[in-house]
Amino acid sequence: MRELRKDPIIKRWVIIATERTKRPHDFINFKDESQAVFCPFDYGNEHTTPSEILAFRPDGTEANSPGWWVRVVPNKFPVLTNEIEPERFGHGMYDVIKGFGAHEVIIETPEHDSYMATMPYKQVKEVIWAYIKRFKELELNKNIQYILIFKNHGKEAGASLSHSHSQLIATPVIPKRVAEEIKGSKSYYKFRERCVYCDMVTQELSEGTRIVEENDLFLAFEPFAARFPFETWILPKKHRYNFGKSSTAEIDKFAKVLKNTLFKIYKALDNPPFNFMLHTGIKSLKDGEDYYHWHLEIVPRLTDIAGFEWGSGFYINPVPPEHAATFLREIKINEEDFNED
Repeated sequence: MRELRKDPIIKRWVIIATERTKRPHDFINFKDESQAVFCPFDYGNEHTTPSEILAFRPDGTEANSPGWWVRVVPNKFPVLTNEIEPERFGHGMYDVIKGFGAHEVIIETPEHDSYMATMPYKQVKEVIWAYIKRFKELELNKNIQYILIFKNHGKEAGASLSHSHSQLIATPVIPKRVAEEIKGSKSYYKFRERCVYCDMVTQELSEGTRIVEENDLFLAFEPFAARFPFETWILPKKHRYNFGKSSTAEIDKFAKVLKNTLFKIYKALDNPPFNFMLHTGIKSLKDGEDYYHWHLEIVPRLTDIAGFEWGSGFYINPVPPEHAATFLREIKINEEDFNED
């Protein structure tokens, strides 16, 4: 049976093509077999990157030298830069803003062959702390309207280096996708006087069929109108607007559910390429605290977008989210393997 499912936030329709249902091993296994001779993110190569903005390292160790366990540097080839002003001007009927912003790389570990899915919980937590610190610092800049934290894992997901890292891009405008979510959330709140994401959490907990991982503060699940096979969202269970205001307890629990979810995807799909994106409310927005809810979206890159998707705006997903959730839940985790003494 085929279904069209509607996303309750931005009103996007998705086709769940159950006749095309696949098991994880049916997907193309993208592997980058090339072995990098040199990696600028490796321990000892700190002098080959731009000077660090932030580093977690023992007191007394010199900046841009070994000793660190998480390191943040400007992207060597930034898409936006804070070295110019966000001047706006017209080009005939078209609108232009000079390329102001920030583009940073969060190097998640000194170990070249470590992944967020396999590293200890403590290390994932340190990466999240780096996200928080950079987010809060950039949020103070009045010219920055939005800060997107994201990760590209694997060549097919856009990663140019295999060393585990994520990125941050700060922009002088609100991205269209985020603006659509905010608009949809506001419309839902206006009609029902409830946050749509909070209602999602309640619905998923009551049904249980799409849940992948949870703890007392966070829920990971396959969204009802998933665009892609094994697309997974992570939400705070309680209403939270701004990721940058997360408490220490929330950071601990978020790191654990994120790491466990990525590990399940890693095991179930044989370390697939994926992207994750963190969508959040931010200080620059004038409203939204009542109806917008920060969350992280993980999208394994298992299928290609073709002509129908580009032409219609529909997505075709060959794996019902209920099936994907069942498969991921079956992946066992030995938490002792990821805890450090």
